[in-house]
Amino acid sequence: MRVPGWRALGLAWAVVAVVVGGGAAILARLGPPVPAEPVVAAAPPGADASHATGPAATGEGTTPPASAAAPAATPTGVTPPAAMPPTPGGAPPDSPPATPTPARAPAAATSPPAAANLPAPAAPATTAAAPAPPPSATPPPAPEPPPLAPVAAAPRAAPRPITPPDPALQEAGRHGTVPRIGADGRTSIRTYGRDFDRRDTRPRIGIVVADIGLSASATDDAIRRLPPGVALALSPYAQRPAQAAERARERGMETLIAIPLEPTGYPLNDPGDRALLTGRGMAENLDQLDWSLARFQGYVGAIGVVAGMRGERFAALPEAMAAVQEALFRRGLLYVDPRPGAPSPSRAWGRGVDVVLDEPARTRHEIDRRLAELEQLARERGSALGLAGAPTPVLVEGIAAWAVGLDQRGVVLAPVSALIRRPEATGTETPAVRPASAP
Repeated sequence: MRVPGWRALGLAWAVVAVVVGGGAAILARLGPPVPAEPVVAAAPPGADASHATGPAATGEGTTPPASAAAPAATPTGVTPPAAMPPTPGGAPPDSPPATPTPARAPAAATSPPAAANLPAPAAPATTAAAPAPPPSATPPPAPEPPPLAPVAAAPRAAPRPITPPDPALQEAGRHGTVPRIGADGRTSIRTYGRDFDRRDTRPRIGIVVADIGLSASATDDAIRRLPPGVALALSPYAQRPAQAAERARERGMETLIAIPLEPTGYPLNDPGDRALLTGRGMAENLDQLDWSLARFQGYVGAIGVVAGMRGERFAALPEAMAAVQEALFRRGLLYVDPRPGAPSPSRAWGRGVDVVLDEPARTRHEIDRRLAELEQLARERGSALGLAGAPTPVLVEGIAAWAVGLDQRGVVLAPVSALIRRPEATGTETPAVRPASAP
């Protein structure tokens, strides 16, 4: 018989309702699922739970079966049920029932029912100590360690400023104020020299950077970034040499005045219109020397280098060079010969340069190589003096980086006044004044 469409649809919905209702009734009858209890390894019978970690704890040299489960821990706040009678079949009389372990365990551990067939251990003579609560499955995370306190760097002593120009060490000259030895015997070397511990036995390294004052930015960079132990040679052609010298003294840096001397290749290599030349008379050359010495005050001595020209042709005349050195000696000044390998001045306090740092190339690699050579010479000879022709940025950066690890390498950066040597002879009688900065 054919059933109309609407009746078939109603019959289908009725069948669905019966199936759903029957499934719900079955599920309600079964009830919610019971969560499985965590399985904890059982402690050996008759042993302290806190010490049953090896075969010795069982007394038999064997481990309990894997099926022997430990009692489950009682949740906090739930009162444990009353104790049950001892298990008949070999369990010790004082064994507690195999019930969930309360917050404070009984005096002795019990053997699980599954281990009833094992030989019962002898009962202890005295009551065992209460076992510790079973450890949690997942221990709490360890607290974060406290942050480390930042290690403060050892404070470095600020460089001691050098004494400003002393009028007692000056006199009027044809071109302005020039240095002189004081009435009390003090000299510019003694007064304007940087402090240095002469008991220091480490190899000494001195560095002179020339052409200071020609470029304002380069001069400021050199004074600010170079170590205070580096000496600065100010050009006599600088616009404001006194201001640059004052800033250098405030940082504790020694200063020298550069003297232009006739170089090799003159006149193609021109040291300026105030240079001492081989074609001039000695009186005129000494007048040019006084002009350079009057450019500013407060320096320890002079060096014969300008714009990288080191006066080789003028220095080749022994009589002319001796007259210049003697004039400096009578004014209490030292002299640095800029020619590498030249002997120490014979008529003045001073010494010769050992290494030129920025020749033949003014590259960082070449400067680093020259600094290493200078350091090696200091180790071999006890002291060494380097010269840089100009305060270029790469030179200043190289010297500043090189000087950082000097203490760890066992050498010391010394001022020029700590490296000078006694003159061999002087042409005229002069006061027997030995500068305090002399070695």
